[in-house]
Amino acid sequence: MNKKFTTTLILLSDFITLNLTWICFFFLRIETGWFLLLSEPLFFVPMLAVYFYWFILFSFVGMYRTWFALSRFDEISTLFKASFIGVIILFFLIFVDDVSHGVNSENRFLIFIYWGILFVSVSSGRLIIRSLQRKLLIKGIGRKNALIAGFNKKAHELESEISNHPALGLDIVGYLAVYPENIGKTHNNIDVIGSVEEIEKIIPERNIQEIIIALEHHNEDILIDIIGKCENKNIGLKIVPHLYEILSGQARTAQLYGLPLIDINPQLMPEWEKKVKRILDVFISFIILIVASPIFLLIGLSIKLDSKGPVFYRQERCGMNGKLFKVIKFRSMRQDAEKLTGPVWSQKDDPRVTKVGRFLRKVRLDEVPQFINVLKGEMSLVGPRPERPFFVEKLSQEIPYYSRRLKVRPGITGWAQVKHKYDETIEDVKEKIKFDLFYIENMSLRMDFKILFRTIFVVLFGKGHYD
Repeated sequence: MNKKFTTTLILLSDFITLNLTWICFFFLRIETGWFLLLSEPLFFVPMLAVYFYWFILFSFVGMYRTWFALSRFDEISTLFKASFIGVIILFFLIFVDDVSHGVNSENRFLIFIYWGILFVSVSSGRLIIRSLQRKLLIKGIGRKNALIAGFNKKAHELESEISNHPALGLDIVGYLAVYPENIGKTHNNIDVIGSVEEIEKIIPERNIQEIIIALEHHNEDILIDIIGKCENKNIGLKIVPHLYEILSGQARTAQLYGLPLIDINPQLMPEWEKKVKRILDVFISFIILIVASPIFLLIGLSIKLDSKGPVFYRQERCGMNGKLFKVIKFRSMRQDAEKLTGPVWSQKDDPRVTKVGRFLRKVRLDEVPQFINVLKGEMSLVGPRPERPFFVEKLSQEIPYYSRRLKVRPGITGWAQVKHKYDETIEDVKEKIKFDLFYIENMSLRMDFKILFRTIFVVLFGKGHYD
């Protein structure tokens, strides 16, 4: 079964089991008959509200994200923790509702019976679907063709593990050789069908859907090349663990029947999360711009009194997929800051920064006008910081995987901003790339909220661009 069909079945299973659980709980708590229960016109309204409550909670903890070779124990364990937290929240909501209406009901403790029914029913539904998925894969339905990049001891061990576990749903059609002398060799009746340089040609010829990279420690450049060639081909990429440090954080760890792999996820974010992310971007930006408008006037007046030049500063930056746009900020430097030097990075105690600008940078108020860029769709609240085209071109030459940052909409704040200081040298940029790649490969609404809360902490405690 493909990912979309499997996810649809999981959603359907959860919809049925969660609503049946609610019906059972409602019957126990209200102590009424089934017919009377189902005939109440307002019954289905709270039932659907409770379903969406669980849907949001399950989505938040990643229970609808497709994981490679997902352990059923891990899935049920995640369900147990998420459902327990969810029920505790519901218990307090019911308690507050009872108190507000002057009700002293012991029935609220039935919520824990509800939790037991929910956990058993939802986990049973998921286990049935996973078992069906497993049986279909073993019978050859929904399997995927896979390549192993590399022809070495680690690659051979990996192939043996996959061949011995048909429930993984992978059929190894061949190896890709790093060295020309390995082309044509065979291991366990699986041939080396070409070199890694031919990967773009082999993928459509063999209908490849998964590539597992098992290279030697000194093959870093080849790893980066493979990732670049597979970037837009909807190919699942997995790396044997010892190469993890090369991409430093660009990973979702998965288990291949005890053998850990790193999953480079081609789907950066589910479609529904992308839409919710955009809605939140627009809503929050609009509210902030309205509420902060009086502060805008004070900041603008302070900038004009402090130094000559315009209040706002517009600069060309690279957005998603390399599209250029003008970022808007409050001016924090002298008007002619780069007249003699050209594009250069800011530095600690930069003499070009004005007195007001130094304060604005410290509390990040210089970034506030960028909410206009967010409303226009050029930026997001959370994402890698947009860089100038001059530096993008330069950094892309020095850091081969730097351009991967352009796969997502840039943000006002990001994981790199809350984890690392402001860029002063190219070494700082290389360090922050690790955090940007970690964010890109782990994009989720949960991650965005985490970054936003950390950003608020940074602003409140005055930890701006410099610690």
